[in-house]
Amino acid sequence: MASVSLCMIVKDEEEVLDRCLSCFGKLADEIIIVDTGSGDRTKEIAGNYTDRIYDFVWRDDFSAARNYGLEKASMEYCMWVDADDVMTGAAQEEFLELKESISVDTDIIMMPYQTGFDEEDRPVFTYYRERIVRNTGAFRFAGKVHETIPLHGKVQYEEIPIEHRKIKAGDPDRNLNIYRKMEENGEKFDSRSLYYYGRELLTHGDFERAARVFRAFLDRPDGWMENQIDAARLLARCLRETGREKEALEALFSSFRYDVPRGETCCDLGKYFLDRGRYEQSAFWYRQALLAKKAASSGAFVEEDCYGFLPAISLCVCFDRMGNQEEAERYNELAGRFKPESEYVRLNRQYFHERRKDGQKQNPDIY
Repeated sequence: MASVSLCMIVKDEEEVLDRCLSCFGKLADEIIIVDTGSGDRTKEIAGNYTDRIYDFVWRDDFSAARNYGLEKASMEYCMWVDADDVMTGAAQEEFLELKESISVDTDIIMMPYQTGFDEEDRPVFTYYRERIVRNTGAFRFAGKVHETIPLHGKVQYEEIPIEHRKIKAGDPDRNLNIYRKMEENGEKFDSRSLYYYGRELLTHGDFERAARVFRAFLDRPDGWMENQIDAARLLARCLRETGREKEALEALFSSFRYDVPRGETCCDLGKYFLDRGRYEQSAFWYRQALLAKKAASSGAFVEEDCYGFLPAISLCVCFDRMGNQEEAERYNELAGRFKPESEYVRLNRQYFHERRKDGQKQNPDIY
């Protein structure tokens, strides 16, 4: 059986740390806690699970803190999680089975990270992360923010999800402030940092500056393909927010330079034409979303609804507006197969029933 060191960085996590360690602690052979300046009971709670607790002076660098923890590990493999991560009982059992079967030549194990959930608690936003790495010193985090371990060696994919379950919001300005300080200090941005800087600016509503950063990222030859596809989408959003609709449409189409269309981009195009009453064009793109390539194993951000429920419910709207009730109902039922408890599906069924009954023309609910 492979041995695993659980490596965590924490600060003021008293509300979630016990939940996390009671879950992951039983899976690991040792627990390494790196505290970056807690002022609450975090270290006291951690002490109930391990005596390997280290202080690390925070210097606006997540990789530096995480790598300090990796350097303290003594087992064959290192696994990282955040304090607000959890794993279901079934996933824990699968993880223990994985420890029994890890090949001696495996260097990195990728696992799904579920960070968004719908009203029925189903994951709607998922991407793969490098979760477990061989403890040889060859695998270290890079990047001050949105840190990652560059992939090399033998990479293995496992379908054992980790769930990110926040119970309170963190500092919303922390990451953006780190990037701004990097910029003020004249530090060189690699392509990944530039991409995430744009995302932070967008989140904070600085659309003009975010658009410039995304364009700078897309002009670089060394960007990761999935980031390029997503950056084209996010650039389009910035342009829409600043009233440049034609440029926004061009930005969406520019994503096709990198790979076949993703469901997320197809849904954006479907909405663009739906908002303008161009229902046939809208329906074309929503149908493409249902057929689109889901690049889950690549590490791309996957919005699950864009490959099922969202295009189906939107096609219901398109065909109703085009006067084709039969197709509209068919797509509403398809949406219901993706989300049986959807209020939109229920209201649409009621709408179609009333329409058949009294012949009145209305519009179904739009997702």
